[in-house]
Amino acid sequence: MSQHESEIRGRKSGIVRRIIVALLRLMLRVFFRHIEIAGLERVPEKGALMFVLNHPNGLVDPVFILCLTERPVSFLAKSTLFSMPVISFFVRALDAIPVYRKQDEGADTSRNRETFKKCRALLMGGGAIAICPEGVSHNEPRLRPLKSGAARIALGAASAGDRNLDLRVVPCGLYYTSKTTFRSSALLYFGEPIKIEPVTLDEDGEPPREIVTEVNARIERALREVVLNAEHEEALQTIARAERIFSSELGQKEGPSLAREFELRRRFIEGYASLRQRAPERLAALASRITRYEEELNQVGIDPRDLAAPSSPTALALHALTRVLLFLLLLPFAVVGTVVHYPAYKLSGYFAVKFSYSYDDVVSTIKILAAALLFPLTWAGIAALIYWLRGWQWAIVSLIFVPLAGYAAVRFYEELDRFIAGARSLLFFITRRWFFKKLLVERRAIHNEILSLGNEAWSEGN
Repeated sequence: MSQHESEIRGRKSGIVRRIIVALLRLMLRVFFRHIEIAGLERVPEKGALMFVLNHPNGLVDPVFILCLTERPVSFLAKSTLFSMPVISFFVRALDAIPVYRKQDEGADTSRNRETFKKCRALLMGGGAIAICPEGVSHNEPRLRPLKSGAARIALGAASAGDRNLDLRVVPCGLYYTSKTTFRSSALLYFGEPIKIEPVTLDEDGEPPREIVTEVNARIERALREVVLNAEHEEALQTIARAERIFSSELGQKEGPSLAREFELRRRFIEGYASLRQRAPERLAALASRITRYEEELNQVGIDPRDLAAPSSPTALALHALTRVLLFLLLLPFAVVGTVVHYPAYKLSGYFAVKFSYSYDDVVSTIKILAAALLFPLTWAGIAALIYWLRGWQWAIVSLIFVPLAGYAAVRFYEELDRFIAGARSLLFFITRRWFFKKLLVERRAIHNEILSLGNEAWSEGN
């Protein structure tokens, strides 16, 4: 192949990659109602870079790095993906690099030498790669032991050639409020970069084993700073129940922030072991208060996030008027969007349940892939029908209108849910004001106790 042909092929590949990334970014924004990015300023704008991230949500995890960082990234992906229909096209188009794992049937692990060589070459050229050092996607509430591949690749790249490569490893934490639920929220959290110093490689180009172990431990410590790592299941259950309480309390004044919510959860979980020994009575009292608070809210049918003191009558009337106008505006589009997209929506959920085999870490992946196939097929089918009935001009209009109607349906039902919840909370405030205020006071007390316990445990550990 001539240099000119190679350049043309490279440009075409780049265009395909940009198109796929744009589509994936759109899919993320549709599936997740709210995506928050924290610490992006810590990511170097240029130079050799390796992202390491936890792996709770199948193929969705790498999509966050591919779409929400400001640099082109090549992801290390298990080799079996390169032989799967449809998926293989995407992983190749996105410049993924295959990893050959022992647990994958038919995988030749000796080919990982090629993988390491490609990674080192890419990094030495100032590129960026991403890897999940746990090796597998999982549902456990803690980090799994890290594989040594990330440390070996980083040390090999930093130590090869003229050894002047300024390589940084950036820990990335992915936090999902409900990873299998459509229109939930997600946080991508970047930690402090780790600088990799060069070492002397052996005759096979491998770094010393003890240095690999040391760097791997540094990567693991850095990852623990950006992920939830619950060693005790009770800690995860307690903080999960408390989450809606303190996040709704914070949201009243400052607006919701997944990064702030995540940091509070992380502090509480990290200190849970010491709290069990030092203050078991306070933990028991906290769990009891949360249970009582939940039961009182259930009695009146109010969600913790909807428990908010109403604003002035004028503001309430203006809010209600704008909501009604919005509903009237969206209603015709929402009806069309619901009717047209409902079969594809239900089928996506059915496929997710059928093919996930009860593993929550792949449900979102299957939902998104199924939706990415079924929704465009729906739009194409409707366009073909309209073309047959009315001609190509109306078919083109349908290709614009139908997807927008689907999005209008999503927004309509979200806003309707919020409106109903707000109306229920307002009615509760009007009819049982003393009980309403009592719950607000109790929520603030629980929030303060969670914050106090978390800060105490975190201070002791640091």
